[in-house]
Amino acid sequence: MSGRLMSPASMPVDSRARKLANLTHWLEFRVQDLASNSIPTIVITGPTASGKTALALALADRFPCQLISVDSSMVYRQLSIGSAKPDAQTLQRYPHRLVDIRDINQPYSAGDFVGDARAAIATATANRKIPVLVGGTLLYLRALFQGLAALPAADPAIRAALEAEAAESGWDHLYQQLQQVDPEAANKIAPADRQRIQRALEVYRLTGKAMSDWQSESRQAQRPSPLKFILTPPDRAVLHRRIAERSQQMLAEGLVAEVRLIRDQGFSEQSPALRAVGYRQVLEHLDGQLEESALPERITIATRQLAKRQLTWLRSEPAGFWFDPLAVATLERVTRIVLEAVGKTLGK
Repeated sequence: MSGRLMSPASMPVDSRARKLANLTHWLEFRVQDLASNSIPTIVITGPTASGKTALALALADRFPCQLISVDSSMVYRQLSIGSAKPDAQTLQRYPHRLVDIRDINQPYSAGDFVGDARAAIATATANRKIPVLVGGTLLYLRALFQGLAALPAADPAIRAALEAEAAESGWDHLYQQLQQVDPEAANKIAPADRQRIQRALEVYRLTGKAMSDWQSESRQAQRPSPLKFILTPPDRAVLHRRIAERSQQMLAEGLVAEVRLIRDQGFSEQSPALRAVGYRQVLEHLDGQLEESALPERITIATRQLAKRQLTWLRSEPAGFWFDPLAVATLERVTRIVLEAVGKTLGK
């Protein structure tokens, strides 16, 4: 196998397709030659509604892969429609690790994810499969590849004081406090994310040091950098349209009924899992605070805000390969990068 691959642009379309088919067939056998600790880890991430799952499934058709979800909502069995979880038929054909592993009354943290993801990656590589982490929960990815800060344990008294303060003055007031004491953390936390606002202020009041400072001082061992693909349309209007279409689709598929069933099963509305975009707005509707006709717009607006925060976060992270998910050449280009990465590993 030549160490230098022909440029895709220099080959006819049919020739390029045959070349890639031959290379991926070659890769299935050559991955078996790699030591398990030399198999590269792939990350597919990006803002919500950017086509991450579609690319992951396409790669799984071409390579020996194990898909591993990086989504804080898909871990919950009860959250399917609002989390855009692949349907049962898709999950049967393309198994995903870390999907449907908790009930929504069971907490799941970034630390839990790190332990589960490391185990899933180890199992994949031991079986000579390429681990493909796919999802947009960026805190999970940072925790896995850059480490978790050794933050102080929760303090019930401080949490109670923050809850009382929020009840009196509102969570907006607490968010403004966070902006003053830890603007870096506030920039990455949604104003409506009560759980993370509370935790960041709790850490500051406990230690006198901002959570972002704790995180930057983390000395935990970091994993080798993954092969990271970031998907987002270059035109923000295209992403906004996809988000609006997804909001409509979720409602058409029965998101309101899904949330109603969760309530009927006795799960607490205060569960952090139900603060996710989409679920929070439907709960407001079921509580009589929001007309059903307003749901599509409210979910779309909240999702666009989430996407904006995700893009801000991604631009601050270590570099990756940015692709337009709608470009015809994206899958071919991603395929070639994966092939070259494995080829370089084999050549060492």
